[in-house]
Amino acid sequence: MKQNVSITGAAHTDRIHDSAIKHVTGTADYTDDVVLPQGALHAYLGVSDVAHATLNSIDLSEVLAAPGVIGVLTAKDVPGVNDISPTGLHDEPVFPTDAIQFHGQPLFAVVAETREAARRAAELAKVDYEVLPHALDPIAAQNADYPHVTAPLKLERGDIDQAFEDAPNRIKGRMNVGGQDHMYLEGHIAFAIPGEDDDIVVQCSTQHPSEAQHMVAHAMGIPSNAVTVNVRRMGGGFGGKESQMNLFCVVAAMAAKKWNSAVKIRPDRDQDMTATGKRHDFVIDYDVAFDDAGRIQAVDSTFAARCGFSADLSGPVTDRALFHADNAYFYPNVRLNSRPMKTNTVSNTAFRGFGGPQGVIAAERMIEEIAYATGQDPLDVRKANFYGGEGRVLTPYHQEVEDSILDRLVGELEETAAYRKRREEIIAYNATSPVLKKGIALTPVKFGISFTATWYNQAGALVHVYNDGSIHLNHGGTEMGQGLNTKVAQVVAEAFQVDFERIKITKTTTEKVPNTSATAASSGTDLNGMAALNAVEQIKARLVNFAVEKWGVTEGEVTFLPNQVQIGAETLSFDAFIKEAYMARVQLSAAGFYKTPKIHWDRTKGQGRPFYYYSYGAACSEVTIDTLTGEYCVERTDILHDVGRSLNPVLDKGQVEGAFIQGMGWLTTEELWWDDAGRLRTHAPSTYKIPLASDRPREFNVKLADWSENRELTIKRSKAVGEPPFMLGISVFEALSMAVASVADYRVCPRLDAPATPERVLMAVTRLRAEG
Repeated sequence: MKQNVSITGAAHTDRIHDSAIKHVTGTADYTDDVVLPQGALHAYLGVSDVAHATLNSIDLSEVLAAPGVIGVLTAKDVPGVNDISPTGLHDEPVFPTDAIQFHGQPLFAVVAETREAARRAAELAKVDYEVLPHALDPIAAQNADYPHVTAPLKLERGDIDQAFEDAPNRIKGRMNVGGQDHMYLEGHIAFAIPGEDDDIVVQCSTQHPSEAQHMVAHAMGIPSNAVTVNVRRMGGGFGGKESQMNLFCVVAAMAAKKWNSAVKIRPDRDQDMTATGKRHDFVIDYDVAFDDAGRIQAVDSTFAARCGFSADLSGPVTDRALFHADNAYFYPNVRLNSRPMKTNTVSNTAFRGFGGPQGVIAAERMIEEIAYATGQDPLDVRKANFYGGEGRVLTPYHQEVEDSILDRLVGELEETAAYRKRREEIIAYNATSPVLKKGIALTPVKFGISFTATWYNQAGALVHVYNDGSIHLNHGGTEMGQGLNTKVAQVVAEAFQVDFERIKITKTTTEKVPNTSATAASSGTDLNGMAALNAVEQIKARLVNFAVEKWGVTEGEVTFLPNQVQIGAETLSFDAFIKEAYMARVQLSAAGFYKTPKIHWDRTKGQGRPFYYYSYGAACSEVTIDTLTGEYCVERTDILHDVGRSLNPVLDKGQVEGAFIQGMGWLTTEELWWDDAGRLRTHAPSTYKIPLASDRPREFNVKLADWSENRELTIKRSKAVGEPPFMLGISVFEALSMAVASVADYRVCPRLDAPATPERVLMAVTRLRAEG
């Protein structure tokens, strides 16, 4: 029977975020809003004031004597293993014992009756140390012969040496790409409540509850089953709460068990920014060979990253930079190397895109170099190098690009944004405008979807149908504002053919779904949506079997209709049918599971299929710069983005808009700066500039490619949307480059470093005019 879906909140329809009203009215509960038990204590970190030193001793006598102080925690108080390394390299202690490795490194924690008392007391410690030389960036680290924090990766295909020898044109260059602070609205926070025996419950703001669980157990010397981690929602994450929450969870748990009291730890924004990792900044050396038409013949690039004092997630981040160093372009011959460098800075970590943006921007720089060298429109060079055609589908990691839609997508945006006409008008405008200069760029993105650590591509879910017909949904993903819970609930609602409002979405907890993967890599909906659907299908199969037996019909005669179930000629309300099933002792609960098929990866060989599929997008941005000051504004941006068959178009458009603005901020205003002593000086909103509402494009047009459908069997043929549109912000960076190049009549590539702050734009204009 053909169904006319009339339920509220079905998949593929707009649906308000399930917590949207709570967000704007201030009634959404975050970790800091949870009422603490009577007598709860507060912890605060004491940190180093040097970048690199031998740690001799810490005198905490004045700390312990301070008003309100209950006690302190140091390395000797760690009951289990003094390590919170997410990759098991044992290179990241909870608190150090013999060496200080970056300015702002946590050395101890104060536990006091109030947060203010703990914060003030933490400043009273006397640390005895011998200062050592330090290296703050990847080049300085290389010059100082610092090691890699983890094994580098090499991707290679073709005969690159011969290709360079035969090529008619060759360009070498270096690009500095800055890092980025996550600047989530809700900072790091955790509180722990001790239980009987080894038990402890941790409430925190983390993207990876299972890792927080395992790290607490590891440091406490107890089994994971004694630790429960709960997350209702986060006020933003962006990757910064994938592994960096480990420290705060462990400190809260240690203190809670030691003093048998609930303990909360919440750093202020300055300490949050100095003590936790950021997006990796890179120094990228590239060597590209191409023919006279601008087609790439060979690429040899090295990606050196500022990783910090320990590995954290730098290995997979720098790997992924190489995976995306081709972006949308086929390299016939290629050699890519990563250099994950140890530095005396905080350990950098996951950030939206996970190294991919740094790889993509390198590809776009090479396209830009070729365009200026050959006197072509950069868009023509891009299109000439797209994947597609015979022998032009193999990536540097030996996965075939089978699903490219860029020719159609870019072609459509080129027309709807009137790119060609506007570029001509801009060139004419620049010829007669001595001070203000304009630029325009249309850039694509091809982004692989899946965790490159294959074992993370799994998810679980738990669905209960209660005997009144209400439904309880729990899954392993975490909600950080992106609408994951809403989308998964839509999948469940449509599968049962019931209204969205019937479903109760509950907090993520390690008690219900074990061994979860981080909500990261744009995979939250892909994985958890499929796991939830699997659970629903198990329950529905039992219900169908029950109906067949009770009513004597065939399976084909049992149909789930909107809020009803038709059984042969009889139709029951969903509630009545569920009550009948309950009375017949039908199991109305199921644990669902999903693992991504087809993917595999051999890091030693640098070959495999690390991605299940690719997402695509394109953006066209126009800017105006003031050549006297370097200031600029974004006049207009048009985006066409591929999300497959969107589960929730309005939420997906919001993700595209937010990702673009965040990507634009990374490449324009968000500058991290360390002084010579190794102190991060951009450590608060007063010194670190994220985009404001006034920085958004004056005209902002965002459209989803509604004709696209995922070729792979994903959740209802949708595609991931969290990370891929982040790289669309590169269109602003490239448009700024064109505006700068206009002062030298577009003869040379300006070679802007990122972020292209007004100062850098002004310096580039001055340099090109001097070279004139």
